[in-house]
Amino acid sequence: MAARYLTKEHDMYRDSLKKFLNKEVVPYFDQWEEDRLIPRELWTKMGENGFLCPWVDEHYGGLNADFGYSVVFNEEIERVGTGLVGLGLHNDIVVPYLDTYGTSEQKERWLPKCVTGEIITAIAMTEPDAGSDLAGIKSNAIENGDHYVLNGQKTFITNGLHADLVVVVAKTDPKAEPAHKGISLLVVERDMPGFTHGRKLDKVGLHSQDTAELFFEDVKVPKENLLGEEGKGFYYLMDQLQQERLTVGISAQVAAEEMLETTKQYVKERKAFGRPVSKLQTVQHKMAEVATEVQIGRTFLDDVIERHMKQENVVTEVSMAKWWITDMARRVATTCMQLHGGYGYMEEYSIARRYRDIPVSSIYAGTNDIMKNIIAKNMEL
Repeated sequence: MAARYLTKEHDMYRDSLKKFLNKEVVPYFDQWEEDRLIPRELWTKMGENGFLCPWVDEHYGGLNADFGYSVVFNEEIERVGTGLVGLGLHNDIVVPYLDTYGTSEQKERWLPKCVTGEIITAIAMTEPDAGSDLAGIKSNAIENGDHYVLNGQKTFITNGLHADLVVVVAKTDPKAEPAHKGISLLVVERDMPGFTHGRKLDKVGLHSQDTAELFFEDVKVPKENLLGEEGKGFYYLMDQLQQERLTVGISAQVAAEEMLETTKQYVKERKAFGRPVSKLQTVQHKMAEVATEVQIGRTFLDDVIERHMKQENVVTEVSMAKWWITDMARRVATTCMQLHGGYGYMEEYSIARRYRDIPVSSIYAGTNDIMKNIIAKNMEL
């Protein structure tokens, strides 16, 4: 049953996106996984077809689309493979920072090319010694006349190699107390001297996803590249992380749904003891358990999405969805791989990729333990 928040227009968008993905992505995705990189050409093709940042204002080349289009986008790229997650990060996590906090001049400069795919974006929060504790970052940007001098290192940066525009989280006031009040967001451009893209990181999963280290050595960042107000960066991050965590929940939910469906087909076709494996009661019970958890996840997620689209405060519910659904998807991956038997450990079966791609979803966008901290705090515990 279609979600209440989706309309015929969303369905038309989904059909168009599916056709594009089936033509331009699905036939090549296995090779991209082997190459450990998605080609840059995909971004411009998606831009040409109107799939990048459709929610952006028409003035900057977008369609003024609602978040329902983002839901559809993230669902359909996840059905192909989690390695496409960088596209969703560009669309619904990084570019919203530019749109929400950028000046008119900044929007004119950057948004149109974000929509066409000429500009690929990333956000640089995590450092080798600072992850969930953003107040503990060491990257600093010291004011010097008409610019800031940025120094620091970032790691685990999605779209790190391809990125032309990076929203960097840095301390503009290292002496601020409490520390989070000294954090600002600076937009660093690819050609700025002193900014270098480090090695592509070798991950357990998400092989086609571009994840890299970034280095900043005396990078002169013009003051006009400050995003929003100085010292407000931490608060901006807290405001925007709600949607980021919701998109993680969407992707994990779809991954679970895909694993359930492929495993259902497999156990119906695979025979043991002279009959389909699906006729064994132990298998039926496992499948019933998985189907129940997946349905619970979908029902809760749809409610949170609908409330988010109504601009309600759903920080607690988003945190619940992010941790529970990603944990559920990990359980589903383990069960479904087991039900595939030895074939589940073979790369030619999609469950193997799902099994290694899903665990990181409980880590990024704030670990699941952090989600539980947020829930507990909002319970006034």
